[in-house]
Amino acid sequence: MATIYREFKVEVPVRSVWDAIRDVGAVHSRLAKDFVVNTIVDGNTRTVVFANGYELREAIISIDDEHRRLAYSAVGGKASHHNAYFQVFEHGPQVSRVVWVTDLLPEEMKAPIEQMVNQGVEAIKKTFAGR
Repeated sequence: MATIYREFKVEVPVRSVWDAIRDVGAVHSRLAKDFVVNTIVDGNTRTVVFANGYELREAIISIDDEHRRLAYSAVGGKASHHNAYFQVFEHGPQVSRVVWVTDLLPEEMKAPIEQMVNQGVEAIKKTFAGR
């Protein structure tokens, strides 16, 4: 199993970052503008539409307000297993530390998904910097 681990900081209070992450239907407008261009929610499933035209269905597993943690899993797609989570920690009054972990199979899927995760991190940083 491959694991992609990203940790980064944004100069935004933890409450605001968590509010954007937990808003599962607004990835395109509140979390990763320009990288994600649309998000469609149907029950506990969301379809994320990326700027490159790729669409991914994700099952929302858990929205944990106490621990500021959102877990989700890709449904279908090329990976036989894909589970990921975001978790947000206070790093100071105006700074948040975001952890994004993705576990997936097969190992060969790591490179293309890691590229998308890296683009996602940059989009998230840019989105919060533009607030």
